[in-house]
Amino acid sequence: QVQVVESGGGSVQPGGSLRLSCAASGYTSRIKFMVSWFRQTPGKEREGVAAIYTGGGYTYYASSVKGRFTISLDNAENTVSLQMNSLEPEDTAMYYCAHGPPYTVFTNWSSQGRYSHWGQGTQVTVSS
Repeated sequence: QVQVVESGGGSVQPGGSLRLSCAASGYTSRIKFMVSWFRQTPGKEREGVAAIYTGGGYTYYASSVKGRFTISLDNAENTVSLQMNSLEPEDTAMYYCAHGPPYTVFTNWSSQGRYSHWGQGTQVTVSS
């Protein structure tokens, strides 16, 4: 049973930075996945923020965060991180990490139905 856990959310002023981490248990690290970050605010649909293939070679970003957010893989910790810089109030949301099926890369990375395992979410609040 794969379990996904997010950490690193919090409150920050506009222009500040936060780093989110996504850890998964229940599978061997030799298995490669698409791992994505999504976010959701009340009354809105969940939207894709960024994605990475843990086997290497593929990263994707939503246009709203490109140049400000960086998704990366920490092989030593077997975690996927989302470094968020130049945060704006519009980035306020619950952020979720999701894992796709093993050994599958898909360009429609922001399609929620492609992901089989989700975390509970971590809140990010950007406010002065």
